[in-house]
Amino acid sequence: PEISMHTPSLADYVRAIEHDDWPAVGELMLGSARKLAGAGAQFLICPDNTIHQAMAYVVPRSPLPWLHIAEVAAGAAVTRGFRRIGITGTKWLVDSDVYPEKLAARGLQAVRPSPAEREACNRIIMDELVNGVLDASSTHYFQQVISRLKDQGCDAVVLGCTEIPLVIDDRNSPLPTLDSTRLLARAALRRAVET
Repeated sequence: PEISMHTPSLADYVRAIEHDDWPAVGELMLGSARKLAGAGAQFLICPDNTIHQAMAYVVPRSPLPWLHIAEVAAGAAVTRGFRRIGITGTKWLVDSDVYPEKLAARGLQAVRPSPAEREACNRIIMDELVNGVLDASSTHYFQQVISRLKDQGCDAVVLGCTEIPLVIDDRNSPLPTLDSTRLLARAALRRAVET
C-alpha cells in the first residue's frame, strides 16, 4: 500500500508535553491528520506512544479514523495469552492511563515500574536513545526494570516507546516483549490491505 507520513518536529511535541499541554499535542496531531487526509490517506496511525494521551482531543475532531497503539498491543497480548503486562516508556506515558485503560478493556492488568525507574528510563530514552546513543549500561538498566516487573508477576512487557527496541527485544528481555511500534505497523499493513 501507499504510505504518506507527516510529523512536526519532536521538539514541538516535547515543548507541549513538558508543559502538560495535551490539547496542544492534539492540535499538532490534528494538523498532521488534516494534511494526510488531504493527501488521500484512508486511516491514520501514530507510532509515538506518549502522544496517545492526546487522543481524547484528537479523535472527535479527526478527519480520519485512527488505529490506537495501546489497543493494538492489548490485542496482541490477548492473542498470545498474556494476562499481566509491564509497561515501559517515557515517564509521561507510564504515568498515564494510555495502556492501563486499553489493557483493562481487554481484561488485562497493567503494572508500572517505580517512579524512580520511570525517571531513569525517561532519561535514557530522551537523552540517549532519541539521540542514537546505545549504551550497554542503559540496556542493562532496562533489563533490571523488566526483571522487577517479572518479579511482580508480569508475564510480558510492552515496549511502549519507539526507541526502546533499539536496546531491548525478545532475545535479551527477561520477559516476552510486545513491541508496540512493530505491532502497530503490522496492524496498519493488515488494515491497508483490507481497504
